[in-house]
Amino acid sequence: MKKLEMFLLCSVMVAAFALMEGKGCAAEKTGFIHIREVVNSSDAGKKAAEELNKLYEKSGKVIQEKEAEVKKIKDELEKQRSILTESALKEKDSVYQKKLRDFQLLVKDSREDLQNRDQELANTIIPEIMKVVSAIGEKEKFTLILDTSTIPIAYYSKENDLTKRVIEEFNKSYKPKK
Repeated sequence: MKKLEMFLLCSVMVAAFALMEGKGCAAEKTGFIHIREVVNSSDAGKKAAEELNKLYEKSGKVIQEKEAEVKKIKDELEKQRSILTESALKEKDSVYQKKLRDFQLLVKDSREDLQNRDQELANTIIPEIMKVVSAIGEKEKFTLILDTSTIPIAYYSKENDLTKRVIEEFNKSYKPKK
């Protein structure tokens, strides 16, 4: 999916630059922004990261407890392996395997929950950031504003880097929805 997005983005850029060449580039104005930096440095982004860290720590504690429980069962099984009967060994091994599967599912579910929460936060913050970028672009007559965090750009003029301005404007204007 990422390759397709990059291909489409590059195609749009090539088309945009081709159009600019046809019009004459002297009057065109291109800006640059680093969306990840805006998300990570803005007040809303820091708050979202803090929220994710709390969720991560909370799920991490539960995972550690379950991991200790699984390890304890495994250690007991290994210690008792030589003295247990075949049926008792199978029963203990079955209990261990079930606990191990439960633990693995817990880890998988926790990871998915964190990823989903991260995506939800990004889906609420990024559109609001794009509104700020659009407002600056319209106000200052930019033809194109590129995100340097998604498009590898070898060189661009730092005077047209709008990242810090977008962070400032976003911090002023963003009001989280309750």
